Amino acid sequence: MTSIPTLEFYDGVPEELTGISLRRNRNTGTRIMVLSFSQLKAIERFNSFTQKFNKALKMTDSEGAITIEPSSIQFIFGGDEGDEIQRIDCKLEVDREEHWERLMRFMHRYAEANGMEYGESSPG
Repeated sequence: MTSIPTLEFYDGVPEELTGISLRRNRNTGTRIMVLSFSQLKAIERFNSFTQKFNKALKMTDSEGAITIEPSSIQFIFGGDEGDEIQRIDCKLEVDREEHWERLMRFMHRYAEANGMEYGESSPG
């Protein structure tokens, strides 16, 4: 097992997470985690057949690997021409408590290893 937590869309191509948002669907109780990336190395490898595409996000830490298929991936564009990727949001929906707990343990390890902190979002 790796001691440094990693996130990968392609085997061997670790991504760098820039933000996390936690939510809950009020109607269903499903927990939602939105992972934000300012860039994806996977895009650079998109046309490469040398790495295996996971079709899911693979998260690996000292407990092992979690593989979860995002419910959506949204590309947010901006810039002068409106064609520059500003960020990519990867939405994960989790309805089982034990899966959520495991995902949160991974996120705590990832945050600690990458100097990230928890903070409340400012309203408005």
